[in-house]
Amino acid sequence: MKFFVDTAEIRDIREMADTGLLDGVTTNPSLIAKSGQNFLKLIAEICEIVPGPVSAEVASTDFETMLAEGKKLAKIADNVAVKVPLTPAGLKVCKHLSDNGTMVNVTLCFSPGQAILAAKAGAAFISPFVGRLDDISTDGMQLIADIVNIYNNYPNFHTEVLVASVRHPMHIIEAAKMGAHIMTCPPSVIKQLYSHPLTDKGLAAFVEDWKKTGQSIL
Repeated sequence: MKFFVDTAEIRDIREMADTGLLDGVTTNPSLIAKSGQNFLKLIAEICEIVPGPVSAEVASTDFETMLAEGKKLAKIADNVAVKVPLTPAGLKVCKHLSDNGTMVNVTLCFSPGQAILAAKAGAAFISPFVGRLDDISTDGMQLIADIVNIYNNYPNFHTEVLVASVRHPMHIIEAAKMGAHIMTCPPSVIKQLYSHPLTDKGLAAFVEDWKKTGQSIL
């Protein structure tokens, strides 16, 4: 499974990139607004840090403007994935951009039917939002299972399942067990994967036992 980080904070992206765990970055208008940075300059900077796909979302909703925005975003760097909403206009933009070699991330997916449409439109990534479905008492992980199963039935579908709106480590684990290609989440959720009380307990014991030897490696 590939790990994308869902943030527009350069410091967090650099920190995650240094771990070797980071395969890409996703951003959205809300994250950009929170960062307070210039959108185009920020995306360019992120693309220099991360060699993998960097999702940059269009801001409009009509076809013509979205297409123009998508083309402009795609020119920032070769690893930009233009992010478009799962609407008729968004899928039309997806088709135009993907036909010309641009990676497209179709976002705000909430049903298997929508995921089929995105794959047929040539999306490089489909972003189903599991956490938001959980918020309305719907099983978000079942959506992931359904999409992975459907895509596996059709070898001509090359769209990768990018699990989004990840709220906790179990979303990541369950998605990996289902065979989802990618997950994206805040850095804080990725860091939770490190934690286990037995790891902490074992390390503390090793440190104490080493002290008793009176030795030093350096």
